[in-house]
Amino acid sequence: MQSVELKPWREGFALPDRFNMVTLLLERHLSAGRGGHTAIYYGDARITYSELGDLTNRLGNVFLQLGVEPEQRVLLLLNDSPEFVGAFLAAMKIGAVPVPVHVLATPSDLVYFLNDCRARVAVSGDAFLPGLEAARQQAPFLRHVLVAGQTAGKNLSLAEAIKSSSPSLETFASHKDDVSYWLYTSGTTGLPRGVVHLQHDLVHSIETWGYHVARFTPDDITYCVPRLFFSYGLNNALYLPLYYGAGVVLSPHQQKPGLVLQNLSRYRPTLFFSVPTSYGQILREADEGKWEVDLGSVRHCISAGEALPAPVYERWLRRFGVEIIDGLGSTEAGWIYISNVPGQVKRGSSGRLLPGYRGKIVDENGTELPAGQVGELLICSDSVAAGYWNRHDQTKKIFMGAWMRTGDRFYQDEEGYLFYQGRDDDVLKVGGAWVLPLEVEQCLLEHEAVAECAVVGALDELGLCKPKAFVTLRQGFTAGAELGSALQRFVKERLAPYKYPRWIEFVDELPKTVTGKIQRYKLR
Repeated sequence: MQSVELKPWREGFALPDRFNMVTLLLERHLSAGRGGHTAIYYGDARITYSELGDLTNRLGNVFLQLGVEPEQRVLLLLNDSPEFVGAFLAAMKIGAVPVPVHVLATPSDLVYFLNDCRARVAVSGDAFLPGLEAARQQAPFLRHVLVAGQTAGKNLSLAEAIKSSSPSLETFASHKDDVSYWLYTSGTTGLPRGVVHLQHDLVHSIETWGYHVARFTPDDITYCVPRLFFSYGLNNALYLPLYYGAGVVLSPHQQKPGLVLQNLSRYRPTLFFSVPTSYGQILREADEGKWEVDLGSVRHCISAGEALPAPVYERWLRRFGVEIIDGLGSTEAGWIYISNVPGQVKRGSSGRLLPGYRGKIVDENGTELPAGQVGELLICSDSVAAGYWNRHDQTKKIFMGAWMRTGDRFYQDEEGYLFYQGRDDDVLKVGGAWVLPLEVEQCLLEHEAVAECAVVGALDELGLCKPKAFVTLRQGFTAGAELGSALQRFVKERLAPYKYPRWIEFVDELPKTVTGKIQRYKLR
């Protein structure tokens, strides 16, 4: 393949037409003699770039042996691990398309993902195999399942397949506009949408953020609370560190505050990525004296996924003496496109548009608004996705020529700082993940006690958005704390845990229009 020479974004890019992102994430470090540098910190293991290259090549050959062809999708149902990184890179290296999905996906979710992306091969952790096996009965395109872990059953063992595979693999000569990877996101319709990113997309977003915000170097070590199957986690814990030849801390476990603080002390990362909810939880536990907090190695704390409340920022700065650098991005945009920068953080602001992005705030008619007025933000950049898979109408609605509708409402001050004012729709963002109120409402309505319900966003004691349910009861049921707890458990058992309503408020009736539509703004 043609070699890739990159200048920093501030001087402009020069990508050849034939370009595979793996050349920047892995191969250029190996050819530069940095193979011995640690790429991944995982438990007691230290995986070097050479070892990651070996894993990637062997997995790429496994995919080829299973008949995976260029542009075909490979579904990843894995915890954060070297296997996730290796499988992601391997699929891209052979010209295929990695499609990470949520590890808390239900069997019905997996049926949808498998049939929508038509993956021929899935790579799954053994803990998620029962759900995948249940889904497989209704997924005619799936041919093979590779299992990471001890229990492969009738499927292929990932470890055994890797052992018998060749460590040599040629990089597929992708075009810079070929599909690189997918991520699923949920929209107002409730159906997940496959966001299609091209090979060149992430070069633009990673380069500009890495230079202008973090000043990334190969000596950095990143640690990220959101997982790799989220856009935020994928960029922080795969694209960013590998792009700059740095290291990343990965953990297969749920990132609860105690574990996060232990890992901060154990691995001494220089860049810590999290979401406001997690920052708030760490503050609570630190204030209660449950854990020793050591941020001595961290030069930047970064927040995205949802707007960072000013009180959380101020409490964190007072408690630990380290700024939280807040920013805003999206799966469709590829990465953070609005950010504060170190030493120039404005309280309560998401920051300013980064170089390489153009933006405008418009009213409902598309007319650009002056500073101080609230409207929807539109952005333009080469990092923006090509569109949604098999969602032509939604693609036309969101991707309008060079511009992309973000669905986020902002106003801009005279200095160019942008202040988040919520979404244009009713979708909630909880702990960095989207929650569709309709999905929670439908779940609640399955309970025998619930007559009607409505779910809206409410702010907790830290100013973070969480779901709140207003419920009217069927005859014969009595409102109270016991029933409220039962309804919360009911939702937790059927949906991803972060979607359950944090509060249940029983009401005699829900406010409605004359046509019977619930007036959610009154509940808010």
